[in-house]
Amino acid sequence: MSQLKPMSHLNNIPSTPGKLKMDKSLFIHRHRWHSSLTKLTFWSFVFLGLILLFFFRTPSPSPLPSDPSRRSYRTYNWGGPAWEKRARYSARVRSRNGISVLVTGAAGFVGTHVSTALKRRGDGVLGLDNFNNYYDSSLKRARQVHLERTGVFIVEGDINDSALLSKLFEVVAFTHVMHLAAQAGVRYAMENPSSYVHSNIAGLVNLLEVCKSANPQPAIVWASSSSVYGLNTKVPFSERDRTDQPASLYAATKKAGEEIAHTYNHIYGLSLTGLRFFTVYGPWGRPDMAYFFFTRDILRGKPIPIFEAPNHGTVARDFTYIDDIVKGCLAALDTAEKSTGSGGKKRGPAQLRIFNLGNTSPVPVSDLVSILERLLKVKAKRHSMKLPRNGDVQFTHANISLAQRELGYKPTTDLQTGLKKFVRWYLNYHSGGKMATG
Repeated sequence: MSQLKPMSHLNNIPSTPGKLKMDKSLFIHRHRWHSSLTKLTFWSFVFLGLILLFFFRTPSPSPLPSDPSRRSYRTYNWGGPAWEKRARYSARVRSRNGISVLVTGAAGFVGTHVSTALKRRGDGVLGLDNFNNYYDSSLKRARQVHLERTGVFIVEGDINDSALLSKLFEVVAFTHVMHLAAQAGVRYAMENPSSYVHSNIAGLVNLLEVCKSANPQPAIVWASSSSVYGLNTKVPFSERDRTDQPASLYAATKKAGEEIAHTYNHIYGLSLTGLRFFTVYGPWGRPDMAYFFFTRDILRGKPIPIFEAPNHGTVARDFTYIDDIVKGCLAALDTAEKSTGSGGKKRGPAQLRIFNLGNTSPVPVSDLVSILERLLKVKAKRHSMKLPRNGDVQFTHANISLAQRELGYKPTTDLQTGLKKFVRWYLNYHSGGKMATG
């Protein structure tokens, strides 16, 4: 697998402009550079304003909501000699040329699988998760038990807790960070928009602030989303396509994350790789995803919604099996170059990358239901509905040529095979075999 060189356009920007004799071409070049910098500065202030609005808005006199995703990170307990010893042991590298990785969102769907894969190949892994109840937290606790059996310790805490993050970097000299913690879901943003700002923007900034000051700085791989493509109609989606038309607040926060990553790479020399995941599915998955609750409701005999686009158009997704996503994540970690900063100061240009991780084979949602019917041997009660205007898009389709070339990424699992593995896990998990690995 090859490594990418730092993005070429960054090499042309001097960190300290010298005295130049300007001719017309240089003037035009500098004018364009200043225009680009002005735009970057503007968007940085917009995102900073959102963060400040979230943290300093007038407190409500009503009691705090019970939703743990909204609670203060200060409620978590951590620290002490035993805690530090356990963290160091979990993060200890056990293979030659292994890496030590902090995995945020480790009790999540992708986080569980990535942590397991890293640990099994001998890398050091320390997890971090706040175990909120966006969906049933018992599933996250079951994943935690599964990870503990593989030797991964998950610290319970919030990525917005600067003291905790600083302590983790004090205890362990991480070479890499796999940042998967986020507020997921498109529709939930209409119910709890502040949770998206808290996790996806403020949380990312807080993590990057701690990473920029670490010595040495870690290389960072983080989860963006295919949702950034928003209302694009050109398919397949390429990393070169426009991403300024988000269809949901979730997508907007992920787009904001990509701009924030660019800023921290440019100013502080952090090595950053963003991964745009396309509809990930598989064992230990999220219950809010269609394939998961379709399975549940088909077995319960409940009707399931099948969305239709205008004029009876087909709604399709580029379903990507979790094992393929994990391979892409590990390849991104393995090809990540070192950050170039020290003590919060940039020493040279650093790597900045973005990749699509999809399956390249969009499947109509109606076909997904047909596959589940065959695997479950139960006929679904289909209920056709118009695609709601709440952030859902009609289709997703990944162009993965860049990831193939730079990461050696090659998905191998078709939807029929992947759903068969998911259904096997689902039936085992809900029959009491909660240690199933899928």
